[in-house]
Amino acid sequence: MALERTLGIVKPDAVAKGHIGEILTTIEENDFRIVQLKMLRLSIQGTEAFYAVHKARPFFPDLVAFMTEGPVVAAVLERESAVAKWREVMGATNPADAREGTIRKRFASSIERNCVHGSDAAETAAQEISFFFSTAELL
Repeated sequence: MALERTLGIVKPDAVAKGHIGEILTTIEENDFRIVQLKMLRLSIQGTEAFYAVHKARPFFPDLVAFMTEGPVVAAVLERESAVAKWREVMGATNPADAREGTIRKRFASSIERNCVHGSDAAETAAQEISFFFSTAELL
């Protein structure tokens, strides 16, 4: 099986609560290689572009406000079946439904403030990674 890459984001709620280190440790404990990592503050326009697929959804304005309220940590994660494995490690979007031990069960406070983001498919991962990282940063 070939190596695959996915995007992971530690969202503003988890950054503000000081969970970056624990989340990165969990990533490494699940055999991901962290290819690239950066902390940044998202702009409103950038966040609207990144989450454009959700633009018509009623939660979109709140999502944009949440993702721009503080810094995030974006990471390119690599391993076999990276997309599926990262989604498993993150847990269900609603932390109330997440399995014990998952990142969202441990650190998320609600379905809206769910502490991490992950790509939903390999194609999406490639697009999302290029949103945050240049080709030169990924060498």
